[in-house]
Amino acid sequence: MKRLVLAVLLVAAAAGGVAAWVVTAQPEWYERIRYPLRYEAIVRTHARNYDLPPALLAAVIYTESKFDASARSDAGAVGLMQLLPETAQGIATRTGGHKFVVGDLLDPEINVRYGSWYLRNLLNRYDDDLPTALAAYHAGQGNVDAWRRRGVGVQFPETRSYVKKVLHAEEVYADAYGDELSGA
Repeated sequence: MKRLVLAVLLVAAAAGGVAAWVVTAQPEWYERIRYPLRYEAIVRTHARNYDLPPALLAAVIYTESKFDASARSDAGAVGLMQLLPETAQGIATRTGGHKFVVGDLLDPEINVRYGSWYLRNLLNRYDDDLPTALAAYHAGQGNVDAWRRRGVGVQFPETRSYVKKVLHAEEVYADAYGDELSGA
């Protein structure tokens, strides 16, 4: 009988320990290793310029490129915020640029400036509905507009996953890098 009670207590304690581990946030040092932050000054500057939370901007960059300024996707997206050259060309034209070349997207300052402008534009277009703006950033405005007209949610599983990843990363960046991102 004592062994049975002891076994039940051990199982309960182990289950409680696992449950506590699952709900407890990771230590800050772990989050900083798992979610690195680079280009803090650029992120802060363009977050401020385009009225975006710095942690959101860092989260998009992390999710898109893991802060690799030379990243290129199979779809042709370039740089930290993985902008398509035609999207960047449109942004350059709308923001006063006249001599855009694709190589500009490898410059972290230009890439984050254009990506921030684009994200702010999407937030404005979708009434500050962050998940919808992020879905449009990932899947394109045409797809999101079509889904909305049909009254359905995001139809691409990879876009649903992308939105979840960015929202989670935003929480992590706000927790782990609050001082660096706020400029304190």
